[in-house]
Amino acid sequence: MRIWIDLANSPHVPFFRALIPEFVERGHQVEITARDFAQTVELATKAGMMPHVIGRHGGGTFRGKAGNLIGRAAALRKWARDRGFDLAVSHNSYAQISAAAALGIKTVTLMDYEHQPANHLAFRLASRVIVPRPFPAEELRKYGASTRKVRRYDGMKEDVYLADFAPDPRFAEALRKLGVASEDVLVVARPPAREALYHRFENELFDELIIHLSSRPEVKIILLPRSDAQRAEYESRNFSNVIMPREALDGANLIAAADLVVSAGGTMNREAATLGVPAVSVYAGKWAAIDEELVREGRLRRISGNEEIDSLPVGKKSGLRVRRATHVRKQVVDLILEPS
Repeated sequence: MRIWIDLANSPHVPFFRALIPEFVERGHQVEITARDFAQTVELATKAGMMPHVIGRHGGGTFRGKAGNLIGRAAALRKWARDRGFDLAVSHNSYAQISAAAALGIKTVTLMDYEHQPANHLAFRLASRVIVPRPFPAEELRKYGASTRKVRRYDGMKEDVYLADFAPDPRFAEALRKLGVASEDVLVVARPPAREALYHRFENELFDELIIHLSSRPEVKIILLPRSDAQRAEYESRNFSNVIMPREALDGANLIAAADLVVSAGGTMNREAATLGVPAVSVYAGKWAAIDEELVREGRLRRISGNEEIDSLPVGKKSGLRVRRATHVRKQVVDLILEPS
């Protein structure tokens, strides 16, 4: 079988990097496309995935996003038309799903956030929708995913690529070159996705938390901006202990090295929770059911006010507590390849 994978955002790279060898081992051929957005292409290239780069980010407006979706779907459709694909797979790449549906290619999408408005498009057009078990059934119905096309898996998508993680001891040298010493308290921070469809609101807590942490001399903050505009914004504030790397770092090793992960999004916090690194979310929107479950398990902490920022414990962590849900990868592969 010929499988087409589309990488629409940077978190898709480690996820599919873990799945592709499983597909190949079962005798399938794989081709990859990627959107030029949020270091997706750089990370995929470093991972040896060699994607065909088609399309880029559409900006922060609804009009820009809609135009970008239509344009990229058309470009993907043209690229894929004569390549003989049997299956298109993505983690909710709306452009790929639209292109594959127009070409009559069976389409599998995976998704773990039930409050993404564009699920309406993806879930209706996809042949199969794969979600984690806590994903609410009523949200699947609302977005047009009929019971016959839905499949569920245990754990989280982050278990697919982190369950067998082992830290690379050489990564300490990469941190040293950035100015992070072994005795520093390392905080890894990811700002809100202010241009995303699911993030249509103001969120000042993240900035307040960064200001609070930057006042502590023992702390070094590696901040990972989502766009050039965000980079420029934080550079203008001249924080003395905030580092914004120009090159993409290995995400799993960076999080494993951190003493605290702070994010206003989902994937990075779930990666930290999977590895057993202290994680704090300041996300002000509707929470995913999978994240609520992590809070109940004590693997994720929610901050919703300034008083919680002041009381947040910050120090060197004791070690990793990896979930080791090693069965999830095979389960996801089986669900993707399951015959119709």
